[in-house]
Amino acid sequence: MSDSFENGHSGRRRNTNNQSVRIPHRNRKYLYRGVCVLIYMFFATAVFYWFWHEYVKDHNNTGWLLGLGNLGMATGIYMVLYLVVGRWLHAFKVGVERKASVLAGQVLSLATVAFFEIFISCAITGQFRYFWDFVRIYALMFLFQSLINGVLTIPMINLYRRIFPPLQLIEIVGQYRNDLTEKINAVRYKYHICEKISCEEEEEIIRSKIDPYDAVLLNDLPAERENRILKLCFAADKRVYFVPKISDVLVRSSEELNLFDTPLFMNRNNGFGLVQRGVKRFCDVVLSTLALGILSPIFLVTAIAIKAEDHGPVFYRQERVTLGGRHFMILKFRSMIVDAEKDGRPHPAEEKDDRITRVGHVIRACRVDELPQLINILKGDMSIVGPRPERWEHCEMYRKAIPEWDFRNKVRGGLTGYAQVYGKYNTTALDKLKLDLIYITNFSILLDLQIIFETLKILFLKESTEGFTEERISEMEKK
Repeated sequence: MSDSFENGHSGRRRNTNNQSVRIPHRNRKYLYRGVCVLIYMFFATAVFYWFWHEYVKDHNNTGWLLGLGNLGMATGIYMVLYLVVGRWLHAFKVGVERKASVLAGQVLSLATVAFFEIFISCAITGQFRYFWDFVRIYALMFLFQSLINGVLTIPMINLYRRIFPPLQLIEIVGQYRNDLTEKINAVRYKYHICEKISCEEEEEIIRSKIDPYDAVLLNDLPAERENRILKLCFAADKRVYFVPKISDVLVRSSEELNLFDTPLFMNRNNGFGLVQRGVKRFCDVVLSTLALGILSPIFLVTAIAIKAEDHGPVFYRQERVTLGGRHFMILKFRSMIVDAEKDGRPHPAEEKDDRITRVGHVIRACRVDELPQLINILKGDMSIVGPRPERWEHCEMYRKAIPEWDFRNKVRGGLTGYAQVYGKYNTTALDKLKLDLIYITNFSILLDLQIIFETLKILFLKESTEGFTEERISEMEKK
């Protein structure tokens, strides 16, 4: 089987008739991104330098030379901190991530560094009595930096997309059909699948087919065929994208052992350690308590709005599954009409669902409907970060099709999680499971912090709240 896709982009490629191929400019891409990082750093640091210089000029009581040293030290620290935090939050992923994601990464990075700089500046100067002055100064600085770097981001990304056309891919498919092709082609600035062939083709044919393209996409192939084609691509120096199986996800956290002259990997498979569980629980209690206090005005306004619209109950309780398969009642702000599931059957929210109230549309878009789960976190039913707890009816359905579904229950369910950050509301159960297993097998407190920051970023991304289409719901019910 061989299906050719019409190439709708201007990038040139060589087909089997030996026509010309667009040569990928990987090194030029890295150079361009490096220049973008330098531009970001220059403007962010320049604004910091100006604000810090004005402070030193007005408050330096230790002499000009020491003040100049403090200025240089503070600027150097700021530059390093901004680079580290920015890389951590993907703030420099020009041409790699969506514009909204890069913009959100910049804003969060600048805000985080400004917060740390308040304490660093107090320590450098020894002037802790000026703490609130630093808060005011860095808040104003953050606004200037966000405006400048935000304005720079759009043209830098647009220029990148103009200089570097999307990668031309050939897709190798197995018998399983999914919508991966549509998902990848939807990211038009980065990928374009030009041709699709079957993994059952002879290796010589596959080798000749992949040669003209920038990269190869292996779409859920049988393990034996996937291994052989991966080796073939390695020999041909071809970049490969492939859909991981559950076993592939589990072995990513393996440790290498060099005790013998035979390569040996080890998977511990023992879940979170005692110290990790203790630290995670402590963070859950502290952060949820602080969040409940800070967000109490939002709770009050939301409760009044829900009650005023239809006089129904403010909260909605639903039975979910968490650590060890235990059932608990999750708490949410009600976003649908009363008795939205009066027939007793679960109905996933559709893209245009007339059961959602006017207030519900707003609080669902802003994720405010999930905030009462901070109470579940305090009670110990949930964690701030973890696999999203599913309805027990869905768990029963998924378990029949995916026996490994219970692997998610090795940890407490979370208010947010890896699948919420990198998936969507309508992501398939199998893909959610793989994403959650990536989190479980690579857990660290640092990863939790990253997911919390990434959760703030996805508030800018509309597609992360996409509901189920009628076709997707029908497909789920058939499965």
